[in-house]
Amino acid sequence: MEPIKVTVIGGGSSYTPELLEGLLAEADVLSIKEIWMVDIPQGERKLQIMDALAKRMVKKSKHDIKIVSTLDRRAAIKGATYVITQIRVGQLEMRRHDEYISIKHGVIGQETTGAGGFMKALRTIPVILGICKEMEELAPDAWLLNFTNPAGIVTEAVLKHSTIKVVGLCNNPINYYKKFANTYDVAMDEVRINFIGINHLIWITGLYIKGKSHIQDVLTGKSASYEAANIPDFGWDHDFLQSLGAIPCGYHKYYYQTDTILQKQLLEYEKNETRADQVKKVEAELFELYQNPGLDKKPKALEQRGGAYYSEAAVRLIRDIHLNTQQVHTLNVRNNGAISCLPDDVCVEINCVVENHQITPLQTLEPPAQIRGLLQVVKAYEELTVEAAVTGDKGIAVQALTIHPLIPSAEKAKQILEEMLAVNEPYLNWQV
Repeated sequence: MEPIKVTVIGGGSSYTPELLEGLLAEADVLSIKEIWMVDIPQGERKLQIMDALAKRMVKKSKHDIKIVSTLDRRAAIKGATYVITQIRVGQLEMRRHDEYISIKHGVIGQETTGAGGFMKALRTIPVILGICKEMEELAPDAWLLNFTNPAGIVTEAVLKHSTIKVVGLCNNPINYYKKFANTYDVAMDEVRINFIGINHLIWITGLYIKGKSHIQDVLTGKSASYEAANIPDFGWDHDFLQSLGAIPCGYHKYYYQTDTILQKQLLEYEKNETRADQVKKVEAELFELYQNPGLDKKPKALEQRGGAYYSEAAVRLIRDIHLNTQQVHTLNVRNNGAISCLPDDVCVEINCVVENHQITPLQTLEPPAQIRGLLQVVKAYEELTVEAAVTGDKGIAVQALTIHPLIPSAEKAKQILEEMLAVNEPYLNWQV
């Protein structure tokens, strides 16, 4: 097998040890010879810390892998086999603005949906498309694995505006597999889950353990579903779940429990303790740990960041692409008719067959109205968000925000947009 080069863009991320752990576990199977980590000047100190930790991890693993850390993105991309993007344009400070501006205007502040997710997408898409242009030139046969949030919107932008092979990933699906495998005391490969939806808006319409349906266990409250660490857990009304007929992911709480979550966020806002503030504190603690010269593995404290098992999802995908195993993964890909109520060219999160040369989504049943309604509206918002990010059209941006279920009116959408554009001026080419 030809040796491979893995490039991690956003190498100074606090998540990197999670990814390195997964890559080292499969290094022999994948013939990994080089791992390049690249970041921007503002992230250079974190990259240096990560470089030292990565080299300690490689030394402990006894693998012959070259670690290269650089600010030269083109050098990092050149000749790569797989490029993984985990970037945060504007760093945590801009995430904090996204949340605080949203909550100030009385709407939910969250980094992947609503006004906050919208603004993150506007900052991120031009940067990701710039990376894609460099890949088209320097690594045209490489796969891009996108973990950058909002993952579905960012992946859709690449699908529509680049020629490279791209797939978006999220740790939510693998966490459901792990949760249910643990609940029923079976191996993960004895769990089968039918997903339908888009990133951070997926429903489970089928749950099978050793071929037997167990979805009613969750819908009736006999067993619990997976709950992400970074989303408030207020539980579910099981009468509501039974009439829904599907298991919603944690991010649905922003839509199904809007008032309760907004009330919690308003209290956090008043105390300067939103999720962005919490993450900033966790990251500072993590980088203190990472600097310990005796640390040569992923610290358990990283699980507080909310990205548990994302490396396993990434490395399992790389392995199955590379070995052409034709296994099924839940991924963000071009719809191509798999969900019939959505356009063919949009990005969906769905079960797919993975091959070396392509990833093919599996056809789903037509979703019922209670799923279709929310799904189509949020997807239309995502389509408009991609268009706004690429064109810089403020009219399209207002339309995107206006139709989002978490924004109450066109007037509110325009107010939020104006304030967010002003704060984000250094990251956009828009006329503010």
